Amino acid sequence: MTATTTSVDESEQLGPRPAPASRKARVLRALVPAATAALSGVLLYVSFPPRTLWWLALPAFAVFAWCLHGRSWKAGLGLGYLFGLGFLLPLLVWTGVEVGPGPWLALAAIEAMFVALVGAGITAVSRLPGFPFWAAALWTAGEAARARVPFSGFPWGKIAFGQADGVFLPLAALGGTPVLGFAVVLCGFGLYEIVRQVRGVRDPHSTGTVRRGAAAAALLSVVVPVVGAFAARPLVSDDAEDGTATVAAIQGNVPQAGLEFNAQRRAVLDHHVRETERLADRVKAGKAKQPDFVLWPENSSDIDPFTNPDAHAAIERAVKAIGAPISVGGVVETKDGKLFNEQILWDPKKGPTDTYDKRQIQPFGEYIPLRSVVGFFSSDVGMVRQDFSRGTEPGVFTMAGTKVGLATCYEAAFDWAVRDTVTHGAQLISVPSNNATFDRSEMTYQQLAMSRIRAVEHSRTVTVPVTSGVSAIIMPDGRVSQKTKWFTADSLVEEVPLRSSQTPATRFGTLPEGILVLIAAGGLAWAVTGAVRAKRAR
Repeated sequence: MTATTTSVDESEQLGPRPAPASRKARVLRALVPAATAALSGVLLYVSFPPRTLWWLALPAFAVFAWCLHGRSWKAGLGLGYLFGLGFLLPLLVWTGVEVGPGPWLALAAIEAMFVALVGAGITAVSRLPGFPFWAAALWTAGEAARARVPFSGFPWGKIAFGQADGVFLPLAALGGTPVLGFAVVLCGFGLYEIVRQVRGVRDPHSTGTVRRGAAAAALLSVVVPVVGAFAARPLVSDDAEDGTATVAAIQGNVPQAGLEFNAQRRAVLDHHVRETERLADRVKAGKAKQPDFVLWPENSSDIDPFTNPDAHAAIERAVKAIGAPISVGGVVETKDGKLFNEQILWDPKKGPTDTYDKRQIQPFGEYIPLRSVVGFFSSDVGMVRQDFSRGTEPGVFTMAGTKVGLATCYEAAFDWAVRDTVTHGAQLISVPSNNATFDRSEMTYQQLAMSRIRAVEHSRTVTVPVTSGVSAIIMPDGRVSQKTKWFTADSLVEEVPLRSSQTPATRFGTLPEGILVLIAAGGLAWAVTGAVRAKRAR
């Protein structure tokens, strides 16, 4: 009798059993995190140049953390892919400016797969103590993989490249782009964890000590990156350790934007010769300072000056007019038929004396990997009639006594390609580029931001001579001191500091990234082992 009464009382207290969730409610529960993941990816894109809304990366990752926390790895895979598409589709739209949407959509879809795998990993570590730390390390590991595979990688869109105007920028000098990006992501995930702790979304069986520990860890994941950024500010300096040099960057402009500019190669060369001669006239008139050396952009002479006497004579005329050595961007074919994207050091007295061949060449732009397979799907393969070959040696020119490191255009996105110019003695870095193919897209400003990060990372002045804009001179603290307008012939002349000391980021190289990847692997192994043990215990 007593047992029956108790059963009835409990039934009354619990109330009627809830009805199964409707199909509409289940669909809604699935759509809300999916839409939120995609929109948070868009929010991350908005934080990137040309906008200066760097801080939006923090709420973007906070919302992404909400989407992933406590979910299955399968859900993490899908939500991570949506986040990646929301971020990369608008970020990389410039890749389809001249060749249509096919390559753009394919590139974004492939790169988003890396983000999907990171999303799956984050769901696994989301139940670990100090979740933001493990999650941020996993993001860094994903960027490390994306910068290396496939086809030598595509690091465009690394979180660090959106932080040129942010408070975290000094961390680039401490540990390069991996540490800078890790700090931003850690802070974003930490914001979510703070909100989660404040709202009391925690394990009801945990002790007060554990809850206090979780709250402290959440707070530290926000405080430590910010404090670390301010502590790293002394690493950023504009002091002229080796004196100064007066540098000129030439933007000759192109007759026509897009891929067709290549059909007017002689006109492009003539434009750069003409702008250099115009600068020489200004120097003679006392309206501009005499440069110690001059930097031309990539593809400023697509006519091989070693085999074409007219191109050779035109460059020679420009060099003698300005009376200073020029680094000329040329396309050169060797006697054995190899094609190189080359920088040529042209001396006013000795002529061409040294060369640098671009090492990180662009897949599907400067060479076609798997040409026969890709050609089956697209006739655009024929636009790259001959593959460029890779250079093998770092580029450091000695120009009027100054050691100038060279990272040609696409190479600025790769940590190693910029760093080894500095480890080989560069006192100043030049990033000669050709953005005419991409018209007035955001690509130019995204690449300019990369050069600003590199300036702080290695504490070097960075010059960015571009065929059609935007050319710029960047101080070692990442500040743009001068820049040109789009599709306007112009020249920039400035006395800049020369530096030879190495930042911790330069000295450490890939070590910080390697440590973060190992941490990510350790966290993932801990999470998977714990899940397997829990499953066996059941």
